[in-house]
Amino acid sequence: MICQNCLKNAATVHVTEIAQETSLSGTTPTGAAGKKTISEQHLCDVCAQSMDLPHTAAQKKTQADIWKLLQLSQQSRKKSGLACPSCGMTLDEFRKKGRLGCAKDYEIFGAHIGDLLERVHGARTHVGRIPGTSEADLDRMKRLQDLRSRLDTAIREEAYESAARLRDELKSLEDAPPDA
Repeated sequence: MICQNCLKNAATVHVTEIAQETSLSGTTPTGAAGKKTISEQHLCDVCAQSMDLPHTAAQKKTQADIWKLLQLSQQSRKKSGLACPSCGMTLDEFRKKGRLGCAKDYEIFGAHIGDLLERVHGARTHVGRIPGTSEADLDRMKRLQDLRSRLDTAIREEAYESAARLRDELKSLEDAPPDA
């Protein structure tokens, strides 16, 4: 595209001006806001500078400037905290991508993976069905787990009578056949 002002140079600056026509009172006779008019100008850099338009030319980057930017990005990568020694993935990259780079990442980012699972699924451990387990077996396993936690609480609170009752109930449930 050629500059619309000098008709010689290539247009590198494109100006779009949106204006709203209004009456002296600030509205049109119908009471609504005025009509919008859009005008476009395509100018070369020399003409745009002579018109005092609010623009700045793109700064040319030298090789030294690019090298400094690369060094800064490497420094920020090092400062970002954890990084895998095998694949080089950082914690920030894991958070952005949501994927791990290698098997070692599970060890390196283990605590952060647990936080993510808790935020997404509401728990750090699997709480769904176990394949190949019947509903009765699941109920029995939940009951055993509940009794164990109640027994631990009773022992901590030094409620030995209830602890003895829970211990007996737990033992009888563990000794009973799974189908009973």
